[in-house]
Amino acid sequence: MIVLLFTISNVLQAQEFTLNNKESSLTVFGTSSLHDWHVVAETMSGKIVFVSTETGDLRKCDFEVIAESLKSGKKSMDKNTYKALKTDSHKTITFQLAEVKDIVKKETGKFLLKCTGNLTIANVKKLVPMQFSLEIVNGKVILTGEKAIKMTDFNIEPPKALLGTITTGDDITIKFKTIYK
Repeated sequence: MIVLLFTISNVLQAQEFTLNNKESSLTVFGTSSLHDWHVVAETMSGKIVFVSTETGDLRKCDFEVIAESLKSGKKSMDKNTYKALKTDSHKTITFQLAEVKDIVKKETGKFLLKCTGNLTIANVKKLVPMQFSLEIVNGKVILTGEKAIKMTDFNIEPPKALLGTITTGDDITIKFKTIYK
């Protein structure tokens, strides 16, 4: 009986989950002098490891987007995006959890996490505050949230088009719903 309880306790602790790219979504929203725009990430990967799934306490959360998998549906816009992100030499955008600051349990299996993490875009790494919802249901972990940033904080020149007649706003919002199994 003691061995069974010990085994169950270990199963509930230090569990690792891997991002399911097909079920996950990440969209970047922005503005320009012509119209609002968005790009969708097609290729993402990541892992999360819990200290305890019962308490929502994360030990590790790593997330990566292939920069050239960001697609707008318009080749010229994609080309300008990749140029701004310097994808010829910086292939990925990453987030790595640095510290969990607060965990608020909303109900069984649902939590609100406040944390900090290292966000790296175009080889510029910044420690950023993050807040997201975490839900554990049917063997899946779902992270949902959004983060507003400025492109210039990552040394990214907001893209321009048509000889500079169309300019992109500096502020962008990243919205995500990532599913881990």
